[in-house]
Formats: sequence, structure tokens, C-alpha cells
Amino acid sequence: MIKLRGITKAFGRNAVLKGIDLTVEKGEVVAILGPSGSGKTTLLRCINYLEKPSAGEISIGEFRVQCKKPAKKDIQALRRKTAMVFQQYNLFRHKTALENVMEGLIVVQRLPKQEARKRSVELLEKVGLGDKLDAYPSHLSGGQQQRVGIARALALNPEVILFDEPTSALDPELVGEVLAVIRKIAKEGITMIIVTHEMGFAQDVASHIVFMEGGAVVEEGPPRALFQSPKEERTRQFLARFTAESAYSI
Repeated sequence: MIKLRGITKAFGRNAVLKGIDLTVEKGEVVAILGPSGSGKTTLLRCINYLEKPSAGEISIGEFRVQCKKPAKKDIQALRRKTAMVFQQYNLFRHKTALENVMEGLIVVQRLPKQEARKRSVELLEKVGLGDKLDAYPSHLSGGQQQRVGIARALALNPEVILFDEPTSALDPELVGEVLAVIRKIAKEGITMIIVTHEMGFAQDVASHIVFMEGGAVVEEGPPRALFQSPKEERTRQFLARFTAESAYSI
């Protein structure tokens, strides 16, 4: 289980997160929705300390970090429990798909090369890229690169995977292949927090929806309740823009 308590983040005088409280149960898929600038990505980056929260507390299971003055070892431990899938893939351009997935297993987890290779091949096959092991990122489509990124995240066996708008950099025809992989992973009970603008996908895959605006949680709840009967007027206004897109299919 993940608990965020009183998470704040400011860049100078600009308060981006204003005391976020959030609980994510083990195996839950949480989708975070909201307009641009609402703090969604910053919140994800704070969870694994790509951004340092100004204040608050992060707990993953029994492990707890006080954000104001964390010990270096606590930050490292927190990062080992999380994995991030980025908007822009963040692959090593000079490494093949297989080498990109193997990197964390060898460098971070210190696995022998052959064991790391076996695990990486299995994961690339899992995301539908068993025939692209030796391909470099420049020879892969955006959707294929993002699937390598997902395999890389899975390789670290994290307690939670954080997805930051995983389809925002993709051409429309490539979105479905990435969402299909995420949907498959969700069925395996892996805990995930997904920042997304794909409303139909969020409604279909998530077990819990969080709507943010202005650095705060406006409303949260089960997908059916939040999409069909939102309690807050701002939530209703936001979701009304996507009513026509509610029928989602891959």
C-alpha cells in the first residue's frame, strides 16, 4: 500500500502541490486526471524523488520517508520500490531494445549478464517485441519504444509503476498498442499510478480515479461513480468535454 500525506511542492513562490493526501492499495490501478498545469506529473515525480517534495510523508508498505529532510539511503530505497514510464521514452539511443531492458538488471540489481538477458527477453516478448531484441530506438516506432520502456520498468520488479502520460508523445494510430500492454499488466495485479488524458482508457482500466486541479485533489472515487455522478462542479465541467470519447476500444 502507498500513502501520501501532506505532499507539497513549490518552485520558488509557485506552489505546484498543495498538501496532497492519497492512498493506493496494493494491486490497485489509480488514474490521475486533470487539466494541464494541475500538478499531476509533479506528483508522480515526487513519489520517486525525481522531484524533491517540499514537505509531507511518503509510505510504501512499512517503508516511510519524511520528505522535508530525507536521508540519502531513504531516497535510494524509495526509488528501488518504484519505476517510472516516461512520456518521451528515455531510452539509451546507443543500446538495443534488449540492452535497454538489461541495463537496470545489471547495474541496479547486479544480476549476472546471462540471467539479466533471459529476464529481459521474457519481458520484451511479454510486451510484444520478441522480434525486436536487437533493434535500436531509432529503428522502432514510438509505440514500440514506449513498450520497451514498460518492459524496462517491469524488469526492476517494483512495488509500484508510475506512468506519466504514456501515450502523449504517440501518433494516434500507435496509442492502442501501448494501452493494450498497460491493460494486460493491470490484469496481473501490479500496482500502478497513471497520469493520462485518455478518458475512456482510465474509465475502463482504473480501479480508482483522482481528479486534480491547481495542485490539489478536487475529487476521487471509483470510475463509475466519478464519471457518471461527479460530486464537484469542476469535475463535471472537466469530464463534460470528454463525453463524446467515453466509448473506448483498442
